[in-house]
Amino acid sequence: MSLKASERAIARFSDRVGHAPRWVASAPGRVNLIGEHTDYSDGFVLPMAIDARTAVAAGPRNDGRLTLYSAAFNESIALDLTGPVAPRARHWSNYPAGVVAGIQAMGVIVPGLDLVIESDVPVGAGLSSSAALEVAVATLVEAATGLTWGPREKARLCQRAEHEFAGVPSGIMDQLVAVLAKPGRAVKIDCRSLDAEYVDLTDPGVTVMIVNTNVRHDLADGAYADRRAACVEAASRLGVEALRDATLDQCQQHAGALGPQLCARARHVVTENARVHAAADAARDCDWDRVGVLMYESHASLRDDFGVSCLELDVLVEISQSIGRAGGVLGCRMTGGGFGGSVVCLVRTDAALIVAATMSQIYTARTGRLASVLTSLPGGGAEVRRRGA
Repeated sequence: MSLKASERAIARFSDRVGHAPRWVASAPGRVNLIGEHTDYSDGFVLPMAIDARTAVAAGPRNDGRLTLYSAAFNESIALDLTGPVAPRARHWSNYPAGVVAGIQAMGVIVPGLDLVIESDVPVGAGLSSSAALEVAVATLVEAATGLTWGPREKARLCQRAEHEFAGVPSGIMDQLVAVLAKPGRAVKIDCRSLDAEYVDLTDPGVTVMIVNTNVRHDLADGAYADRRAACVEAASRLGVEALRDATLDQCQQHAGALGPQLCARARHVVTENARVHAAADAARDCDWDRVGVLMYESHASLRDDFGVSCLELDVLVEISQSIGRAGGVLGCRMTGGGFGGSVVCLVRTDAALIVAATMSQIYTARTGRLASVLTSLPGGGAEVRRRGA
């Protein structure tokens, strides 16, 4: 079995810097079970942390510089902490640098540090590799400065890094679940109040399976921002603060003022919020068949009303439907921002291996691409360990 990200980060830090790290922080990727493209409309989401994590090993340095090494990109950069930290054009370092800049903006003196980053969270798979990195770095800097931020403050800090340095106007879901997640639980989040409820997912009879299309998406390309802008415009035309406050009746009554596209975008958000509530209730009752139906409905809405699916995602959902409950698949939907990435499936545990093999084989036959399959229990949130003086 390969070493976990934290173990690899420790070993690589020692090799590169010449001594053991003082701190190791990590944060999880996430898969969103249901509630897609609702968070930036103050809506509701039901994600869980996954087993895959991003780890940051670090030690102090005394020259006012912060070095960042990414194993994924095999690249090292240095930030001069004596002046303002600025973003680079479309660069991986914008995620951790944005966090550091946000901490400096709070009036905190960030000390010189060497950071080494390792990750098990696949990039571009819709599993929030960016938020895992942001939250891991924020948690590391907490340890290095002796400061502690509340979970919502930390999530907001990391969200600002995504907005201001990476150029992605994301909602708060990814960063908040990376902070708040608990093992064995999904997290139902109200993205307006940031209140969270935990939903038990420890039933051994069902397994969460993630199938990566291996089609990369880049949310900074503009489609994500376009969808967010459409939601803001639709809310304005409906006379509500955010689409979370709209009803299906309002969307239908004002269809003319909205126009076909904005009406469809608003309809998705309104119906998706309802599906989140229904899915959380069904999961608490272990009514997995009901959860599966809601997942399929969610995908259809994302595909037809919100326009963020793609051929490869649709193919995987179609394969899941063809296998059906008799073959062990209870539900499937795209997860993440869309335009590629992954689907999340709810499958019977006793059929998981056969389902994974069948989906992979048929997907390759239909698309010419290889799928990557992983299963995950709900994991815990960000954590940090101090390793000596």
